[in-house]
Amino acid sequence: MVHMNNFDPARPYSELPSVPPESGKYETIRLWKQESAARTAIAELKGIANIIPNQAILINAIILQEAKDSSEVENIITTRDKLYQAISTSKKTDAATKEVMFYREALYTGWRKIEKQGYLSINDIVEIQKILIKNDAGIRRTPGTTLYNNLTNTVVYTPPEGNDVINNLLKNLFEYLNNEENSLIKMGIMHYQFESIHPFYDGNGRTGRIINILYLIMKKYLDIPILYLSSYIIKNKSVYYELLRNVTKSEAWENWLLFILKGVEITAIETIEKIKIIRELLDSTIASIKEKLPKIYSKELVELLFVNPYSKTEFLVNELKVERKAASRYLHQLSDEGILELTKIGKENIYINTKLMDILRG
Repeated sequence: MVHMNNFDPARPYSELPSVPPESGKYETIRLWKQESAARTAIAELKGIANIIPNQAILINAIILQEAKDSSEVENIITTRDKLYQAISTSKKTDAATKEVMFYREALYTGWRKIEKQGYLSINDIVEIQKILIKNDAGIRRTPGTTLYNNLTNTVVYTPPEGNDVINNLLKNLFEYLNNEENSLIKMGIMHYQFESIHPFYDGNGRTGRIINILYLIMKKYLDIPILYLSSYIIKNKSVYYELLRNVTKSEAWENWLLFILKGVEITAIETIEKIKIIRELLDSTIASIKEKLPKIYSKELVELLFVNPYSKTEFLVNELKVERKAASRYLHQLSDEGILELTKIGKENIYINTKLMDILRG
């Protein structure tokens, strides 16, 4: 047991206890009540996701949102527009946008693994982190990793050191992750533990946030990856780090877990609202095209404009199997009617679903 008066942030915390902690530290009425509220919100989110007929619309939009926000927690800043440009054009992307795209790729990789095997291994997480960071360093082997407060330059935490220590802690964590228990409280415990082990030289925060969503899918809270805590963490960044430290310093599990559970509830409710607004826009876009351009209307065309808010001729040719001339004509007509907005990026004509982009920007 580590108490506040003898915790030294400059000394490697190699005596980090295994998980789960003693049940008395996190089995409280306040936590049970908050978990119940979070479960209710996430169950409603799981159900309402089905009001969007093409799930790729949600997955694309919300994964990019999460990739952006999770990277922003680490001060990697880009915009949604740059991200959609990166997907839809051949224009060179800046370093921050590339990093966010790597995040999206890493998240998809983890999701495919969960879908295929139903569990998550240490090797899976090493692969996810490798995609994020684009190097082969793997799990930390050399000492000297220290976390600093960027403003004061003081040491706030030194993670465990030693191959055996780190490997044993990871083995314990992944046994806990994959066992039968499936509470949302457990997700909060795991998130603290992963960030405290800090197994990689870089990318621990982003990898830890990917584990959260993979856990929710693995335990059937959600069917698709559409709930992310990164926007909530950005809004409460100093509280997030303070509560993490308080678990380390004085085993203050309850406040940390309440914070995570509240984040699940708030984020689920916000995502439900966003899905409803996207559905309304989808319906009004269908009605508008049917009225103004009945000859080119198809369900597949409208869905394409929502899966790819930045569209171009090639997308229609490949997805709708129409001739290039016809695809170009459709997009021009949609632009003339104000349904899309034509912009030139480099030498390419890109057609933007501006109303959807406004929703995604919040």
